[in-house]
Parts: sequence; structure tokens; C-alpha cells
Amino acid sequence: MRTARFTLDPAFTVGTVDPRLFGSFVEHLGRCVYTGVFEPGHPTADADGIRGDVLDLVRELGVTAVRYPGGNFVSGYRWEDSVGPVEERPRRLDLAWRSTETNRFGLSEFISFLRKIGPQAEPMMALNLGTRGVAEALQLQEYANHPGGTALSDLRVEHGDKDPFGIRLWCLGNEMDGPWQTGHKTAAEYGRIAAETARAMRQIDPGVQLVACGSSGRSMPTFAEWEATVLQETYDLVDHISLHAYYEPLDGDVDSFLASAVDMETFIEDVVATCDHVGARLKSRKKINLSFDEWNVWYMSRTQEQVSALDWPEAPRLLEDSYSVTDAVVLGSLLIALLRHADRVTVACLAQLVNVIAPIMTEPGGPAWRQTTFFPFAQASRYGRGEVLDVRVDSPTYATAKYGEADLLHATAVRGEDGAVTVFAVNRSRTGPLPLDVALNGLGLTSVVEHSVLADADPDARNTLDEPERVVPHAAEGTTLDGGSLTAVLEPLSWNVIRLA
Repeated sequence: MRTARFTLDPAFTVGTVDPRLFGSFVEHLGRCVYTGVFEPGHPTADADGIRGDVLDLVRELGVTAVRYPGGNFVSGYRWEDSVGPVEERPRRLDLAWRSTETNRFGLSEFISFLRKIGPQAEPMMALNLGTRGVAEALQLQEYANHPGGTALSDLRVEHGDKDPFGIRLWCLGNEMDGPWQTGHKTAAEYGRIAAETARAMRQIDPGVQLVACGSSGRSMPTFAEWEATVLQETYDLVDHISLHAYYEPLDGDVDSFLASAVDMETFIEDVVATCDHVGARLKSRKKINLSFDEWNVWYMSRTQEQVSALDWPEAPRLLEDSYSVTDAVVLGSLLIALLRHADRVTVACLAQLVNVIAPIMTEPGGPAWRQTTFFPFAQASRYGRGEVLDVRVDSPTYATAKYGEADLLHATAVRGEDGAVTVFAVNRSRTGPLPLDVALNGLGLTSVVEHSVLADADPDARNTLDEPERVVPHAAEGTTLDGGSLTAVLEPLSWNVIRLA
């Protein structure tokens, strides 16, 4: 096997990682909230009903911005249903997931949950621009953020929350280009209401950070035209435009699945080009950043049948994908793609946090455990803070049906404030190890602190209720740093974290 190579030099960088790149997503979907985050009566639950075992894992995972309450759910969401005395909150039909929403867990409970995670956990609130509009967005903003002395801010205090929630980051709707969305709109219709909402919200607080809806996926027939039309209306009013992408192996094509990040990187670059084209046309020096606020491996082909069979249950088992080693390697590669574009992708949310296509799984009344995908995210969040170095790989390639020739090596590197460097690398080969040689110029690195690997002889191995620690990272052998050159061998089908100091 030919050796894969690249060079690291502090003079060549991509950008600084925004901590919100390691965000997640809590939607009222399936068991993400109920018996996931929130389960009064669970042996580990606190006085507010938050599961302590889940809270510990969320902290370990290292999530930052948490998007809430949807997702498709938000396009039928009435925020006032989710505040005030729990016993007075109404039960509602959730059209998005054919379920019954009890509203036992609402806005105040969500903010309380984030505060328990720690100060790094920032709310990212999605607004309903499907069935509602400007007035309701302003009412929610006033209730959540105004200190007091108005009807809605005083109502928050009356409900037991004296301190404002301090929500800075807001999504102006969700996937409004999608015909499946309640209140689906054309680009012109959505661009107008998004602009009106943004303008009004900035009258209350000029410092709010706003995300306009981009396309729900690169395969949408209106892709790029949608972004251009929406940004023509909103360019000077918003800070980000959203991207959503999910990946799964279709028709047994695992080789293409392993190269999913090729599509993700192209998606990012196409949206950046569209944003900059609109900016040039408007003669604006402002740059619109990207919020990749839904991304993951999701076996979506199974979902429609699950949802259509529901008859309005409470918190059904939906989208509870069990993730293999192969899935974890792909997820790690998607993280690499995000880091490689940290100059423009400044928010990203792994969808979702618990039970629903999630890195954390629970059983009602029982344990919580880490899926295989937990480990790449936790390691990237912990060690992927700092300046992303420009990585241009020279790698052997392999053939894929969807993306043509793809590199076997997918990699990036991040230099921390202390000068330490972490290399994140994926070997996409299912059959053989990949030798790696990295030239280190001007970085002052002298030792390998750790080379951690997620791989397994069985690519379908996964963590389950019965075997919650079947798959865990292990230490690699033989990785050396000598004379400014890092050498390693990447196991077949592996996610690698190499820490240098």
C-alpha cells in the first residue's frame, strides 16, 4: 500500500474553531426528551426530572450549542403551551411525527437542563415560521430574554424564572423548502417572512444572532436557487444560513457511504459560493457564515414506514438507530469535513442528542450507554479546539459508485493555544492498513502523547443494552515522531486521534 502524506505548517491555516461547531440537537421526537433527557422517577433523576446518568454522558460528550425544540416539530410548536404550571399545559397533536405532545418538558425545563450541563451549553432556539410568524416570535423573545417590567417578562418571573434565559442564537424556522414541512413556503415567501421576523427581533435586541433556513439537502431540486432568493431578502439581517445532511449506505454501497464527507464538503463549498455570489451582487463586504445545524448518519429509508404506522402515541420509539463501527468512522469523517471548513462553518449540531439517531441511548427506568458514534464526537470536541491547519493530502484512492475516485485518507489537524497539535484521520479502506507520513514544519513538536483508534475486526460491531462497552477506542502501537516527521499506520476502517506535543 502506498503511503499517504501531508504537511503541517503554522503559516498555513484554515481558521479558528468556533466552540459551537460541537453543538447538538434536542427535538420533541420519539424518546429524545421523554425517557431520554427527562424521566421523573428514574433512579438517577434529580428533583427536576433530569436523568443524572444522561447528564453525565452529555457533559462527557462535550456538546455546546443545543438546538431546540425542532426540527420538523417546531413548525407546529406553540411556545406558550410549554411554559407555566405543568398541570395546566395542554396536550397537542404533533403533526410532524404523528405523536401526542404532553408539554411536561418545556422551555424552562430545557434552559434548566442546559444550565446543569454547564456554561458551555448555549441555547439555540428555533422559531415556528410554519404555522406562526412575526408576532409569536417577538412574544417568545420578550418572554425569554427581557429582564422584567412587561407583561410577558413578568409572566416568566411569575412562572418561577426570575433571570432571563439569555437566548442569543435563533433559527428562523426549519426546512421551509421541504414539502413535508407544516407551513411549507416558496423561497420568496419564506425570504419575506424571515426578513420581517429578523428585522423585528433586532428592534428588541440588535445583537441577536440569526440563522436563515437554507436547503434541507443538496439534492433538493431548488438547491442554491433557494439560498440565493432567501439571502437576497435577508442578507443584511441574518448571520448564518443553515445546511442539513444525513447519510446512510444505500443498496449495500458501503464504499460510497464511507466517502460521505466528499458530499458534505461539496455541499459546504457550494453554499459558501452562493452566499458570496449574493454578497457580491449586493456589493456587501459582509460574509454570511454557515450553520450546519442538522447532520448525522441516519438510516432514513426506514423512517417513513415507522411514522406512518403511528396513531398519536406519547414518546414512541422512533429513529432509534443502532450504530456500528462503520457508522462511527463515517461520523468521524463528517466531523473532519466540518473542521476543514471552520472558517465559514461556525455552528453545527449533531442530530440528535439522546435515543433519536443519537450518540447516547437509554432504557426507561434502566441504564444509559454510549453508542460507537459517541467517541469521535467526544474526542473532536475535547481536542479540536484552536486553529485548524491547512491539510492537503496526497493519498491513494479507491473507486466509489457515487463520488468517483475518493482518497483513502481523510484528515485534518488542529493546533491548540498551548501549541499542541491533534491530527484527526480516517482510513476508509475496508481491507488494509494505511501507512501515514506527516511532515511537521515549524511547530516545535517533539513527542506523541497519544494515538487513539476506533476500529474493530467486525465492522458491524456496536454497543447495545446487553453489551454497552463492546466497542471502545484503543491505543495504537508504533506511532513515532522523529526529526520533524510523524509516522503511523492507520488500521483498516478506522477513526484516529493522534495528539502531539
